[in-house]
Amino acid sequence: MTTLALNDFRVDYQLDGDPQAPVLVLSNSLGTTRQMWAEQIAAFSKTHRVLSYDTRGHGGSSAPAGPYTLEQLGLDVLALVDALHIQTFSFCGISMGGLIGQWLGVHAASRLDRLVVCNTAARIGQETVWKERAALVRAHGMGPVADGSAGRWFTAEFVDTHPATVAPLIAQLRDTPPEGYAACCEALATADLRDDIKTIAAPVLVVAGAHDPVTTVDDADFIAGQVVRAECVALEASHLSNIEAAAAFNAAVGAFLGD
Repeated sequence: MTTLALNDFRVDYQLDGDPQAPVLVLSNSLGTTRQMWAEQIAAFSKTHRVLSYDTRGHGGSSAPAGPYTLEQLGLDVLALVDALHIQTFSFCGISMGGLIGQWLGVHAASRLDRLVVCNTAARIGQETVWKERAALVRAHGMGPVADGSAGRWFTAEFVDTHPATVAPLIAQLRDTPPEGYAACCEALATADLRDDIKTIAAPVLVVAGAHDPVTTVDDADFIAGQVVRAECVALEASHLSNIEAAAAFNAAVGAFLGD
């Protein structure tokens, strides 16, 4: 475990690959940790210096009291790369991490080489729903959220055939600090980049899950339609496509990063 004191929290991060290679930052989804990127770290550290980190409130990072904002989560990324003396980087984020990536595309254009946003939207869900979920976990802990997450994250077939993959992820979700999770829900409640992403100048790959009930192919198409230099791919997966369709995900992202 490697941690740094940044802003008002401590961030847990990991660096893999050649220190001289171009940097790729990986950003986790709500309720997961940087461990969700194991397949991608193994693949992309052959060509990149891969920086994975736990979003504030998750995993080994600390969980200061919320609410958080999307701007705060984006500034955390910039503080981390600054502390590591990284000037430019490519970024790949999934779900909440994908929103962080879009924020970086809008507000830190000069720092980005390429941007991959996966299983995400410019506006994820509804404000009232996120605030209700935040109140739920503050009152009752992570159990009620964890109980239904497998069916949101993966297709039924994947859940049935890959229990050894699914179970540890649900266990990680149960172990997420309720305050950190709730505060990130509040960031998602107020995050809306639908009018902003048209200004993103970096090349963007939008990855969707064909069976994702949370952030749909239509959400991905909207992003791709707003961003000038964007392309879109839909994989045979649900919400955590980098895990359910790891080989196809790595092929699509690897080709994009290598263009």
